[in-house]
Amino acid sequence: MNQQTPSPNARPIPPYRGSGQLSWQRVARRIRVPLGFLTAIVFLIEVARRQPHPIAIAWSLALVLPGLALRAAASGTVKKNRELAVTGPYAYTRNPLYLGSLLIGVGFGVAARSWWVGVALIVMFFAIYIPVIRDEETFLRQKFPEFEDYARRVPRMFPRITAHSPTNDEPAGFSTDLYLKHREYNALLGAIAMLAALALKMEFFR
Repeated sequence: MNQQTPSPNARPIPPYRGSGQLSWQRVARRIRVPLGFLTAIVFLIEVARRQPHPIAIAWSLALVLPGLALRAAASGTVKKNRELAVTGPYAYTRNPLYLGSLLIGVGFGVAARSWWVGVALIVMFFAIYIPVIRDEETFLRQKFPEFEDYARRVPRMFPRITAHSPTNDEPAGFSTDLYLKHREYNALLGAIAMLAALALKMEFFR
């Protein structure tokens, strides 16, 4: 639902692969942000079509707020392309940014009370983000020799119960500078705009 931030260790869009054709990973990288904006438009249309329900909004916030917090913590921890992120939220899941986006998207699907929007979000996630994640992991294995051991210990998406504690790394604290550098505030602003649309519809357009 929001403008997606690439994985912390994301690299530039790779060159053409094989017989002069675009790889699906390259296509997925190019279309994921426009698809995010398109999903937001669909959400607003669904909000206009039906009255929001307070219970649905409450369940939505139970997903959206943790999603925003997870993305913020990840963006304020990672040093993109310089170090392999293994501390903070990365000690629980290898892709906290994408997991946060999934929580936010499903949360707003719940708020819209539209099952097909939720299904579309899940399909889009597996069709777009899984190929991108796999492509990024190929790059990480080449750039960071320690990634293989990290990948064995930390799940790709759904988090561990306890944090993985690397022996050679001190836990990285949250950095506001990194958060601002990665422009993660765009996710927060987008979520606020969506919630404002829900509130306005409930209050003034019954």
